[in-house]
Amino acid sequence: MSIKEKFREFIKTFKTLQGDPHYIAVGMAVGIFVSITPTIPFHTVLAIALAFILRGSKPAAAIGVWFCNPITLPLFYMGSYKAGMFIFGKSIPLDFEFEHFSELMGLGLDVTIAMMTGGVILGIIPGIAAYFITRKMVVVVRSRSGRNVRSKQFTDS
Repeated sequence: MSIKEKFREFIKTFKTLQGDPHYIAVGMAVGIFVSITPTIPFHTVLAIALAFILRGSKPAAAIGVWFCNPITLPLFYMGSYKAGMFIFGKSIPLDFEFEHFSELMGLGLDVTIAMMTGGVILGIIPGIAAYFITRKMVVVVRSRSGRNVRSKQFTDS
């Protein structure tokens, strides 16, 4: 499947999401935030749980975790490691030959805590950006299709 076809499939899925723009945007923001943390294979479960707690769209959260994929995963894990080690002022060599959170735990508590901390910090800005981008996309896509984008509680600005 080409990138163009994948993008079309994403837009098609995106259009089927139910709820007001804020609700969908919270879900997507949570999903992208979680996708940057080194918590594979728990990304989807964590994103859906956080979306439930934050009253966001659970399907959008599940879509958001797709931001982490085989291409971005090494970048996210390395970034999480470096950010966490910088914050804690430590330097521990790391071998990135693991695929799951349980294997990360085997590297030691210091590395695990550093990577989790780094991942949370690195996930904040993309999560916030995802909220505003997704909210705008929902408004634009729905206005083009003639769907009502305003809810009783939230209005777009």
